[in-house]
Amino acid sequence: KMRSLAPGIKLITSFSRDSWYRFVILLLTFVFYTTYHLSRKPISIVKTFLGSVFSLSGIFGERLPLRYYLSSGMILSGIFTALFGLGFYWQIHSLWYYCLVQALNGLVQTTGWPAVVACVGNWFGKGKRGFIMGVWNSHTSVGNILGSLIAGVYVSSAWGLSFIVPGIIIAVAGVICFLFLVEKPEDVNCTPPQHHLVDRSKYHPVIFAHRVVFVLQGVVEFSLCLLFAKLVSYTFLYWLPLYIANVAHFDPKEAGDLSTLFDVGGIVGGILAGLISDYSGGRATTCCAMLIIAAPMLFLYNKIGQNGLPTTICMLLWCGALVNGPYALITTAVSADLGTHECLRGNSRALSTVTAIIDGTGSIGAAVGPLLAGLISPTGWNNVFYMLIAADVLACLLLSRLVYKEVRGWCGYTTRLRG
Repeated sequence: KMRSLAPGIKLITSFSRDSWYRFVILLLTFVFYTTYHLSRKPISIVKTFLGSVFSLSGIFGERLPLRYYLSSGMILSGIFTALFGLGFYWQIHSLWYYCLVQALNGLVQTTGWPAVVACVGNWFGKGKRGFIMGVWNSHTSVGNILGSLIAGVYVSSAWGLSFIVPGIIIAVAGVICFLFLVEKPEDVNCTPPQHHLVDRSKYHPVIFAHRVVFVLQGVVEFSLCLLFAKLVSYTFLYWLPLYIANVAHFDPKEAGDLSTLFDVGGIVGGILAGLISDYSGGRATTCCAMLIIAAPMLFLYNKIGQNGLPTTICMLLWCGALVNGPYALITTAVSADLGTHECLRGNSRALSTVTAIIDGTGSIGAAVGPLLAGLISPTGWNNVFYMLIAADVLACLLLSRLVYKEVRGWCGYTTRLRG
């Protein structure tokens, strides 16, 4: 008589080989992009500008193996981050040195997002992609929090270590990436996800051309939507602590602690957006609905958000969820959907370029938003919020054609082409 297996072993063996590989890839890419944000914290403002300039780095991701591309980007990021901190020990007081190191770091930092999204897109199909990527996308907030904690430990004693330690961490992660990352399921004889592969020869040329145009239009519309969504999100990221301190009269530390609730809400919003879009099949409609609700919520936060601590906490969580939910969905599941669309399967690495275009366009908003807030805030915080609400509405309007198409699909209409 065979003895029954231990419960823990039963649990482990209940998962297939494919499931274990997918779990490891999800965990590795989560850790990798967490270290990007962890090391990016000191140079976040420079990177948001450079990200829009060098966003075409995703094109190189098409031509290089993702493992080499991502690991080299992480190791170089570690070197440049550490070089910035070493300026403290080398007693370098030249501004050009720090500007050059930051500029080079901003350039290599753009390798991260297209590569990790492309890798996750290769391993996970469309069925539960929104939910999986909604959970996975929390790496941004985790990296920001860890980066802040590490910097806070050393900033008053030896600020150079605030850069050197994150630099070492991301460089080590780059080595782990080189040793263990598997780009595609086929490389280890795992079953690839169902991307609804099709034989393009079966399509009439006009129909196939229409599908290509649809994907390209979707990239443009989601990119412009992300520009305005990131404008709102990054304005909150950089200005929220100051707003809380000035309007609610908290001390800087309390204002900083409270501002993290916006990130907490963003994590929940990203997961909810993924779940809803998976269930409904409407990525654009989910984004649009959250953006519609976000506009009045931003108005309410400005009017009543500082009326007591419970109100402040509640409004920050709601605003974080509604503002960052669409942002998280577009940069993850939407990018993966468009990059792995059936009409692009002739180019298996198109996902890197699609992701780079969408995220690079969004980075323009990430750079412009905080700048506009700085210019407008002397005229009153009300005007800053009116600017944010206007950007939110524009983001929503840019998705109107895609929402219309999704709603028609739910109602049973299909697109008919002649030819």
